[in-house]
Amino acid sequence: MGREVTCVSVVLSFYNERNILPELLQRMRAVFSSLIEKKFTESYELIFVNDNSTDESEKFLISELDKGDIVLINMSRNFGVSECVLAGMANSRGDVVVYMDADLQDPPEVIPQLLEAWRADAEADVIYTTRIRRHGEHWLKMLVTKIGYRFINIISDIELQLDSGDFKLLSRRAVDNLLQLKEDKPYMRGLVSWIGFKQVQVFYDRSERFDGRANTKMKVLSRKVIYYWLDRALISFSDAPLKVMLLAGFVLSTSSLLYIFVVIGQKILGISIPGLSAIMSAILFLGGIQMIMLGFIGLYVGAIFREVKRRPRYIVKNIMGVKNN
Repeated sequence: MGREVTCVSVVLSFYNERNILPELLQRMRAVFSSLIEKKFTESYELIFVNDNSTDESEKFLISELDKGDIVLINMSRNFGVSECVLAGMANSRGDVVVYMDADLQDPPEVIPQLLEAWRADAEADVIYTTRIRRHGEHWLKMLVTKIGYRFINIISDIELQLDSGDFKLLSRRAVDNLLQLKEDKPYMRGLVSWIGFKQVQVFYDRSERFDGRANTKMKVLSRKVIYYWLDRALISFSDAPLKVMLLAGFVLSTSSLLYIFVVIGQKILGISIPGLSAIMSAILFLGGIQMIMLGFIGLYVGAIFREVKRRPRYIVKNIMGVKNN
């Protein structure tokens, strides 16, 4: 029979998804009607976290509140996906919590597979999804993502599952431990790996966006994406850049010391020493290295600065909707 589930919470962070929400709700309700009929769960709640949308998304969800299965959390401003997911988890009541994107690239029809995997393994606390195919994704985006995951795995103290994103099922124990982590600019994929517990894999095909828009609102090499990887993934889970800077400084210092002996030898032997061009090249090279090092140090100092202020990661404007009993 496996583990019993009384209530399933689904957390969906969204921003300007008015065109998608009707289809998303219809498919979610169909999935959970079937699950309740098969006695996989007794109830469910759909927690929509509105990241300060500017379209009619909030108005539409308010019109659906009388169905009794929606909780609408409105943020005071745009905080970001990870912050919204954590706000949804903090207001969830399910035995298990599924969090996923609201753009229908992650099909709601996969949720029963996640529940099956969780029920089948009494020791599992995290069920993560791995994408077999990613329909509509640009090859460059997939290449950069693969390289990024492998790079983080090499230099950090966590292990990110390859080709796995933010579509997971967490047990209540995993959620409670995740909510204890209060760091600024949380990186959800890293934090879920960091808390540990047994993780089980489920495979699925990722769909295109339902409304036909580009499959991502974040361009592959945009400033927003670069800052996201630097601030949340790299800086939060690795001090490798600092170690690389130390090693580079040692190598450059040693090389400079050796070059001094070369210059002295050339002087003694009367060999002509290169002039201004060589000097300027060396100065510019070393200056560039120093600026890069200072930039990485600045990122870590900035992270420390944000942490010591202890500001809340998000502010909820209001919560609407009646939870199931």
